[in-house]
Amino acid sequence: MRAKQVPHISGGDQFERVNKYSVLGDIGEFQEGRVRLPMSWLSGSIPDDCRDCPAEMELIIIPRTVDIGGFEVHRALPSNEKQMVGPFIFWDQMGPGQFDSGHGVDVRPHPHIGLATVTYLFDGNLDHKDSLGTEVRIVPGDVNLMTAGKGIVHSERTGQDVRQHPSSLFGIQSWLAQPKALEESSPAFIHFQAKQFPTFETKLLSGKLILGEFQGYTSPIELQWETLYLEIKMKKGAKFEISRTSEERALYLVRGKIEIDAKIYNNQQMLVLRPGHDIVIEASEDLHFLLLGGAAMDGPRYIWWNFVSSSVERIKSAAEDWKNNKFRVVPGDEAEFIPLPNLPFPTR
Repeated sequence: MRAKQVPHISGGDQFERVNKYSVLGDIGEFQEGRVRLPMSWLSGSIPDDCRDCPAEMELIIIPRTVDIGGFEVHRALPSNEKQMVGPFIFWDQMGPGQFDSGHGVDVRPHPHIGLATVTYLFDGNLDHKDSLGTEVRIVPGDVNLMTAGKGIVHSERTGQDVRQHPSSLFGIQSWLAQPKALEESSPAFIHFQAKQFPTFETKLLSGKLILGEFQGYTSPIELQWETLYLEIKMKKGAKFEISRTSEERALYLVRGKIEIDAKIYNNQQMLVLRPGHDIVIEASEDLHFLLLGGAAMDGPRYIWWNFVSSSVERIKSAAEDWKNNKFRVVPGDEAEFIPLPNLPFPTR
């Protein structure tokens, strides 16, 4: 039995003021903030600008940004023009931002179906708990992979020990759509430490493979769909070639500017690459970016609140299950939960 409903803000495209909690999709609830509400706010895209883009580029996505009392969240996927890149169906950059003593992130228990969340931090930490009984703190360089399947509930919070002093948070949270055949698989959670991932380095470049395979390297994370997730840091003047191996690919610029065929692109942009093209990028200054993608998903997906599915009916049944307390609770975090939002269901 779930105990306490803390008011949840969801839906719409307006700003609302809340006294204690603000909600941003699955990213977080930040104390005392002003928030554009989740899942209805899509990132922008500027396909017309790609009339002058290199032949290798399909689309530029400008993330929609929400400022919550000095802490910004940037959402690139889903966008108006692009729902997925490979299996990646949701992409949020958290921060970089600072929290005063006594404050932090409080993502109360909430459910998921039909997706896998991938949390990857550059700075700060988060405490994860879920309905499987998992309790783990993620720190920079680690990866949390939580597979929802037929249903899981989790929370993410800044630890009480961390709240004793000012803290920071900076990272990426993404969702992977699960293949149709695995949408009703058993939920699972795996935590991987930074040292488990293959890395490579030259004088001007360093890389880390998070998911998939790349140039002879293989991630320790096993997935059931072809997926690519790679972190690259380059010094000014360095060049890096991305082959056409993956069917769908995009670059997300974390810091710095990137040059492709003499055109400059700024940070916090997602550059969607055309299939079938090799591409060479050059760092016009020190650069940090992520390469994401994989095989095109086996059909579109419906997204409603924290649920992803190939079936509207399945989303409706999951909503009823959450409303009627049929999901398992999170041990050690039973006192609060995010109630079901009042949002229209997607149409077929």
